[in-house]
Amino acid sequence: MADNVVLIGFMGVGKGSIAREIVRQSGMIAIDTDDIIESMENRKIKKIFEEEGEAYFRKTEQRVANWLAASVTGTLVSTGGGFYKVKSLKKIGKIVLLHADFDTIYRRILDHPNAAKKLKKRPLFQDVSKARALYDERENAYKKVADIVIDVGGKPVEKVAKEIIKKVIKK
Repeated sequence: MADNVVLIGFMGVGKGSIAREIVRQSGMIAIDTDDIIESMENRKIKKIFEEEGEAYFRKTEQRVANWLAASVTGTLVSTGGGFYKVKSLKKIGKIVLLHADFDTIYRRILDHPNAAKKLKKRPLFQDVSKARALYDERENAYKKVADIVIDVGGKPVEKVAKEIIKKVIKK
């Protein structure tokens, strides 16, 4: 297993924000799987879903996971909400689940200054009842693959980052 730290969790839980704060506090290098996919495809995730469908997107995630497992070390990896399903996840690094209940995540998105943009870029969050059902479906699966679970509900990003650095990065 590589010495990477992989952040997983439901869309909108704060993986990107927390990753940026970990970088700020630790100096660690970070990459985002959705950003990699958008670069590979030269289009936004939403467009990939619209034009190719979810199955194609999941295959692309697997390609990225395989590359990460084979080629990347010493890196903080933030992932899309469904990335936990990739076959080579444990080979990439230590898996950290960022956990919050659905209502906390939804409120966090709605309270964001760019709420409309945040919702628009999440194709699986377009229907809130479907998003809640997806959350319920994924919650236990996330916990099964995680090496460590960090509760992010109601905590400032700075505090969550500090907790991850203490528990996972600088042991």
